[in-house]
Amino acid sequence: MSKRISGILTPHITPVDRHGRVDEDRLCGYIDWLIERGVDGLYPNGSTGEFVRFTPEERRRIIRVVVDHTAGRVPVLAGAAEANVKETIAACDAYGEMGVRAVAIVAPFYYRLSDQGVYAYFKEIADTVSVDVTLYNIPMFASPIELPTVIRLASECPRVVGIKDSSGDLPFMMRMIAAIRPMRDDFSFLTGWDASLAAMLIAGADGGTNATSGVVPELTRALHRAVKAGNIDDAIRLQYQLLPLFDAMLGLGEFPEGFRAGARSRGWDLGPGRVPVSEQQRDAIARTQREIDALVSGVTECGSGKQTVLPADTIEQIVQRVLRQL
Repeated sequence: MSKRISGILTPHITPVDRHGRVDEDRLCGYIDWLIERGVDGLYPNGSTGEFVRFTPEERRRIIRVVVDHTAGRVPVLAGAAEANVKETIAACDAYGEMGVRAVAIVAPFYYRLSDQGVYAYFKEIADTVSVDVTLYNIPMFASPIELPTVIRLASECPRVVGIKDSSGDLPFMMRMIAAIRPMRDDFSFLTGWDASLAAMLIAGADGGTNATSGVVPELTRALHRAVKAGNIDDAIRLQYQLLPLFDAMLGLGEFPEGFRAGARSRGWDLGPGRVPVSEQQRDAIARTQREIDALVSGVTECGSGKQTVLPADTIEQIVQRVLRQL
């Protein structure tokens, strides 16, 4: 029986140079930085990595670079979603040959499928590929993977070894764990919603694939370890420190622009991304960069166990700005 995928796996930004090409040297340096700061795994080609904005050939190259440079130091969970079943299966097999721990597949996007359609999609993939598969539920962007579908796939498909759920729905996570864990002890439950990381871990999730871990890996690691050690009060304190930073980065510009700003706060200029931004957006990014800098500086000591308190006026400014954008 395979060991569960667990801990904090970082869905990291894909660095690009000023010409919009994947910056492989910077990607390797960023990977080293994340691993040195204690992330439990890497998740290239995820939503934070803007997988839909790269070509299939670029996506393959990104995984190759990450796997080769990681060299087994941490497991790699590779985003393998393509536009159709045939191409997704080909990507899965290619990534499996490269040596990834598993692939993550988002439910079909653009066309909204029924529950039966979602089931059939994943069933064909799971019965065909030669690598372990994690489901990726992100209903804001793709067809939702409903509870009966998750249970059915877990019971019928040994290759389906987990789910990354980015809905932020705690009862949904608890219902999945209650239904599936008794029959599949090897099945992993990962949360992709940073605002509820502590709650999900306390409820029994194995870990998280959280964009903030690409900015403050020390904090997300400390939070996960606090829950694992049973130090729930510490975990809740860390969650409240994480929350305003997550809100600020999520609310800035076009996703994942805010997380790119967060990386800059840690000294990593990962390039402009591949979606154009207006002059107005550039001005907003520049203004908010200072706020994110302040938040990041307020939480980066958390991994060392030091007590840190975010400035109340900074938190209030961020909250009000996010509320205005909602």
